[in-house]
Amino acid sequence: MEEKKAENQSVIIEFWEFLKIRKRYWLFPIVIVLFLFGALIVFTESSAVAPFIYALF
Repeated sequence: MEEKKAENQSVIIEFWEFLKIRKRYWLFPIVIVLFLFGALIVFTESSAVAPFIYALF
């Protein structure tokens, strides 16, 4: 029964459990920033905003 439950957990829930157990709350902001950068790259890939984003970096 435990194996079935572990298979159904999403990555986000599993990561949150890891943070709670290991007391690694400082990792959460890093993951959020990485996610936001990834979303920025995906959303500006083929838009008119792309040249302005590239100018920032």
